[in-house]
Amino acid sequence: MIPELGHLALVLALALALLQGTLPLWSAARGDPVGMRLAVSGAVGQFVMVTLAFGALTWAYVASDFSVANVATNSHSAKPLIYKISGVWGNHEGSLLLWVWILAIFGAAVAGLGANLPLPFKARVLAVQGLIGAGFLAFVLFTSNPFLRLDPAPSDGNGLNPILQDPGLAMHPPMLYLGYVGLSTAFSFAMAALIEGRVDAAWARWLRPWVLVAWAALTFGIALGSWWAYYTLGWGGWWFWDPVENASFMPWLAATALLHSAVVVEKRDTLKAWTILLAILSFALSLLGTFLVRSGVLTSVHAFASDPTRGVFILALLVVAIGGAFAMFAWRAPMLRPGGSFAPISRESGLLLNNVLLATAVGTVLLGTLYPLFLDTVGGPKISVGPPYFDATFVPLMVPLLLAMPVGSLLAWKRGDLPGVLQRLRLAFLAALLAAGLALLLLGWQHLGAALGFGLALWLVLGALVDLAERIALFRVAPAQSLRRLRGLPRSALGVALAHAGVGLLVLGITGATALREERIAALAVGEATALGSVQVRLVEVHQEQGPNYVATVGEFQAERDGEEVHRIRSEKRFFPVEGMPTTKPGILTSPWADHYYVLGDQAADGRWAVRLYREPLVVWIWWGAAVTGLGGLVSLSDRRLRVGAPTPARRRLPVGEGMAA
Repeated sequence: MIPELGHLALVLALALALLQGTLPLWSAARGDPVGMRLAVSGAVGQFVMVTLAFGALTWAYVASDFSVANVATNSHSAKPLIYKISGVWGNHEGSLLLWVWILAIFGAAVAGLGANLPLPFKARVLAVQGLIGAGFLAFVLFTSNPFLRLDPAPSDGNGLNPILQDPGLAMHPPMLYLGYVGLSTAFSFAMAALIEGRVDAAWARWLRPWVLVAWAALTFGIALGSWWAYYTLGWGGWWFWDPVENASFMPWLAATALLHSAVVVEKRDTLKAWTILLAILSFALSLLGTFLVRSGVLTSVHAFASDPTRGVFILALLVVAIGGAFAMFAWRAPMLRPGGSFAPISRESGLLLNNVLLATAVGTVLLGTLYPLFLDTVGGPKISVGPPYFDATFVPLMVPLLLAMPVGSLLAWKRGDLPGVLQRLRLAFLAALLAAGLALLLLGWQHLGAALGFGLALWLVLGALVDLAERIALFRVAPAQSLRRLRGLPRSALGVALAHAGVGLLVLGITGATALREERIAALAVGEATALGSVQVRLVEVHQEQGPNYVATVGEFQAERDGEEVHRIRSEKRFFPVEGMPTTKPGILTSPWADHYYVLGDQAADGRWAVRLYREPLVVWIWWGAAVTGLGGLVSLSDRRLRVGAPTPARRRLPVGEGMAA
């Protein structure tokens, strides 16, 4: 009965989404406040209905109701509770329902928290959200219904893919979807602005909090996925440029550009058309990622479905939504007249450089992701585009961007003083140069790239600190006055400093883990040892253990230096009888300086065990840096100035044909 109620709730949600997406648009055009307020009621009602549906599916998983086909296919009565719950979104149908639920959450949030939005604009935003929701609810109901019944019901289920039975995977998809789907709100704000004929400082101020939410969630979601792959898959890596990894990374790059571009619109009344385009592109890339995961064009641990019918449905949604948005943009963009001018050396120019490099990076990643698929479609040779391509194209774009980041943060609006900025950054530059030189001295010329990476990381961190120090006049006024300035500093300024410093920590981790990694692959009998860097790693014992729903073969490793034990690590090979699948659980000893990462492989005919041993210098800073960067976004989000309209003088509303309001 509860699954049927969930199905009914989805049908009602679709009806409400269609109402929300049509009547308020018509009412806004006619100036009817009653009809416009229906957008709020529709958004809240849609949220309630989708929440009921999501709750019904969750209940079916927790109660192990195997009469529901989705539960029977992806769950088992012996699974721990956390994996019964995460199993809800560990499959195509459930993950799509999560997608729709988060979309409904954002719609309800705009309805409830958008008190500062003018009613006609709010109605148009919610109407666009409603149309997006209607498209995806139709997708769920007509091609991916999670509430289909089985008759007769099996006595137990097939279980969940063992790779997905992990706490990291319980958190990764919801966080990633919060970012993916959150960009729909930026898209809705952009479309409402084009429909209404208004792109100004207030619009940019309204837009930024929603982009910040999505951007911070994407940051955390991508970092969680990278961390999960590192400690679960047993290959010792943290990023492989997998096409589906790229599908989440491209919207993050576009959203990063959008955040910076919106600041220019707010502060200087320019880059309006470009900001609208970025909002459309960010959501388009999110939809592209959804298509890649669910169309069957990719074979990946991340892929949910291989049904071509579903792929065609999503492709149609992509064409209609984004094609319509680009058509609207092409019609309206010539009317988006730029406002204030700025000098080549200015904060605006720095942010424009940021946008150009990020947009080019998106294009580079998009080409590397789609080119093999295009070749396969036209009958060409099957190729794989991997790290060598991205290292040769993406990295050269990021280096100048990162070098310019501290400089751009200190430049003044409209006309900047570059010599003065460089003078303020001289100590940071000298410290970074010294760090690079010291690293080169210790590591040797063969690690020149690593030395430069360490210098770049310190340059970013110190640049963020210099920016903060300049804002509070550190060492130029009394310490008590600097402290008062720090307390009164806008939280967005603190968030920017945190985010930029976090990028520096991320670069530190990437440099260490990429350039200084040590690896050893060997076949060891119990009691034998092999060298890994400065230690001898011995396979002490191998034994069996029974887990809650798996059987584990456990390998105990002991690292020794000069005959003394340094540490002990255990690695497991797990076999899940229900699913009939094995997984690997590496043994990892983490420290701020390096991870020791040991993997027990298969046993050979001679009784030896294949082992893979890694030393990963500074790798933990990758996730600490990403966490600090995401935290910077949350701190910026807490700035109260983002919850009120931008203070601008009264404007005369221009007809659409005459030009758009600045």
